[in-house]
Amino acid sequence: MVLGNRRIARRTRHSLYVVIGVLQVWIGRGVGRALLEALESWARARGLHRLELTVDVENRRAIALYEKCGFEREGVKRHSRRIEGRYSDELYMSKLISV
Repeated sequence: MVLGNRRIARRTRHSLYVVIGVLQVWIGRGVGRALLEALESWARARGLHRLELTVDVENRRAIALYEKCGFEREGVKRHSRRIEGRYSDELYMSKLISV
């Protein structure tokens, strides 16, 4: 699945926050890349300029996919989630699509 949450404020409505999920059995089969490419095409057709997302710093496979698709690291959201009593950091990543 892939979801996009478009900003509504005039100053940020050029941005789309991306959420993507691939079932474990489909990982490594190009599904994630296909979803990102489809979302980017959809966003370009609507005149959007920026795609952004967050990803767990330990999810190396997802980070590698995002970087292959042109996303760049922007920063770290420290202790942004608490999973099973443990805090987890997330990377903030983005891609400019209409430069």
